[in-house]
Amino acid sequence: MAPSKPEVLQASVWRVPASGPADVSGVEALFAAGLKPETVVAILGKTEGNGCVNDFTRGYATASFEALFARQGVEAPCLVMSGGTEGALSPHWTVFAREAVADALEGTTGTALAIGASRTPHLPFHHLGRREQVRLVAQGVTAAMADAGIDDPADVHFVQIKCPLLTLARIGEADAAGETVATRDTLKSMGLSRGASALGVAVALGEIDASEIADAAIGARLDLFSRCASTSAGVELTDHEIVVLGMSKSWRGPFAIDHAVMANAIDAAPVKAARARLPDAARLTAVLAKAEPDPSGMVGGRRHTMLDDSDIAGTRHARAFVGGVLAGVFGMTDLYVSGGAEHQGPPGGGPVAIIVERETIGQKES
Repeated sequence: MAPSKPEVLQASVWRVPASGPADVSGVEALFAAGLKPETVVAILGKTEGNGCVNDFTRGYATASFEALFARQGVEAPCLVMSGGTEGALSPHWTVFAREAVADALEGTTGTALAIGASRTPHLPFHHLGRREQVRLVAQGVTAAMADAGIDDPADVHFVQIKCPLLTLARIGEADAAGETVATRDTLKSMGLSRGASALGVAVALGEIDASEIADAAIGARLDLFSRCASTSAGVELTDHEIVVLGMSKSWRGPFAIDHAVMANAIDAAPVKAARARLPDAARLTAVLAKAEPDPSGMVGGRRHTMLDDSDIAGTRHARAFVGGVLAGVFGMTDLYVSGGAEHQGPPGGGPVAIIVERETIGQKES
């Protein structure tokens, strides 16, 4: 009798439209079609709220998915909800799953998409936006890399993090404990949390030495950044959900990922180059990106007014603007574009990850 083939992990990715933050029917349909709920590692969502402190579409979506997985009898995976679908961005879910398969899949040699996830302990509110948050996230990223079986940071292409923010109640809790928070401005706390989380990614990936990061550098030293970090702050959690996406020789399957870093909001050339590095015949599966209003007040040598608008937050302008640029490149609007790119790529720019499904032997391009 021939020996059984060893098992390895294979990733799968789906992009699912959503009619609203409670619409989990598309993912439920995937379960009905054969996707095992227990194999889902993470769901990244774009919801149609304002993306600010009081964007409860994120929590609504999270609760809806928690209820869906509870009905399936399994614990919910990482649920990273990013609010804000300004412009023509389309609300949707990106579902990431992994499952053990036989190690000899036809037509899928070399490297393949690898997925890992982790959650950190609760972040004390007075640590938000400070070195303690950087250290906590760095530990979480290292754990997620280990979960993905990725040893070399160079094989990591995108790290998506959902991080907490401060509310008046949380500030009051810190006050009652005799602690001082980094800011009493709840909106500003989102940026500090995103920035500290991104620097945690940079430390874990060896992009920055932890000794370079002082509390005062967070949100201020914009020369310090990660080329792979994407962080999103929300009121719906007090810890960090971390998803690492990369390539690994020990994984199998048709999915592949590459990434680029936009120097500014109209810098599409690196994105096109990253797409060109992936197989021409591969089907585009997902695009994940960061966006922010350039703090210099300029884009491509011309003045922008995103930071002067008192009615609409600059991150909302940036999501719409970068979403439009990327929609023009890829010909699709269901893009995961997250606003607020503090320490996530150079000032005014940000990382963009591209996931494709390659052809395998016997498979025709649809």
